[in-house]
Amino acid sequence: MSKDNGDWKHKKVFTTGEAASVCKVSQQTIIRCFDSGRLQGFRVPGSKFRRIPREELIRFMNTNSIPLDAIEGTTRRVLVVDDDPQIVELFVDLLGTDNRFDVKTAGTGYDAGLLTESFRPHLIILDYMLPDVNGNVVCQRVRERDDMNDCKILCVSGVVNQQEIQGLMDAGANDFVKKPFDIDDLVGRIESLLELESEPFGASS
Repeated sequence: MSKDNGDWKHKKVFTTGEAASVCKVSQQTIIRCFDSGRLQGFRVPGSKFRRIPREELIRFMNTNSIPLDAIEGTTRRVLVVDDDPQIVELFVDLLGTDNRFDVKTAGTGYDAGLLTESFRPHLIILDYMLPDVNGNVVCQRVRERDDMNDCKILCVSGVVNQQEIQGLMDAGANDFVKKPFDIDDLVGRIESLLELESEPFGASS
């Protein structure tokens, strides 16, 4: 019997059958990957049953570009990239208390690249002027990755001109918000980009 997303979301160890359901492949495929070492796990003592820890299954899914929605439910992963601690705190307070979102932060383009690799965000909220690179460079790097085609990029800044905004859009940004921003408008844009139903802020916290 298959489980719904809510059950998968809290499960710590998976059977090969469960892993197959999550990955939408055959159980034999999972067993072959397990036996070849591509998918790590352990055998139940005294039996031939294979078991796969959650973290390893997520790693395997990331490596093979398998969407994580089945194992993580409908939570949207948001990466905030900004070197202003106050802006970062604002986004963490704004989105971190809403259970629709899982939020991580980075202060440089380099750190953003590392987190994009491991966190695989659905949305990147990106400051245009970072200490090491400009936002258009980050946009270009994300768009060069075939496995990040579905990632949305929302750029924010208080100092760019119209030409620079167009440059961001040309580099792959999906939307732009000028600082200081209206909170309600910002949340609306995030919901729109992630195709989420609008709801009163904090209602899902």
